[in-house]
Amino acid sequence: MTERQRGASIDDLLSFEDERPVQPGRRQNGPLRTVANVLGVAAAVTVVAVAGLRVVGLRVSLLVLVAAVLTLLVVRRIVAALAPSRTRAGVPSRGGEEDGTYNWAARDALRTAINGWELPLDWSKTNPERFTGVVLPRLVELADERLRLKHGVTREADPTRARALLGDRLWTFLETPPRRTPSPRDLAVIVAELEKI
Repeated sequence: MTERQRGASIDDLLSFEDERPVQPGRRQNGPLRTVANVLGVAAAVTVVAVAGLRVVGLRVSLLVLVAAVLTLLVVRRIVAALAPSRTRAGVPSRGGEEDGTYNWAARDALRTAINGWELPLDWSKTNPERFTGVVLPRLVELADERLRLKHGVTREADPTRARALLGDRLWTFLETPPRRTPSPRDLAVIVAELEKI
């Protein structure tokens, strides 16, 4: 474990921000270099603005023009620093357009949730005990949570009202474990009834 890892907080250890290495041949901008760049750009823009205004026949105080250009450049730099970065694998995005490729290495929350149901359902096809021990408790939790959130009732606290809200078929399914694993069609009906709660 490095000295940096020992001194890091839990938030630092769990963050997913990648540190960008300095590319060979490129130096990072320090504060003096940044100020020098801003002043150089400001001088160039001011010279162009003065020349453009003189061509048109307008005269503006040089001090006002330099202050306006410096203000615009500083505001632009601040806005660029505060803007949310939309980069993928270190490549900046092009104006919000996506290139159409899917990042298969990224963790997909929907895929994780589907796998949380798909694998136990697949395992329980041939083993009714596994369905009763793994899938049925999850369905019971879902039913209880929906009853609690939508109606302020739990099956334990008010079984008669919960049974009326669930319906006899769903109540019986949740209370008595099935002898065999339900077919996909039966499970679809049960899930539809759960969604109606």
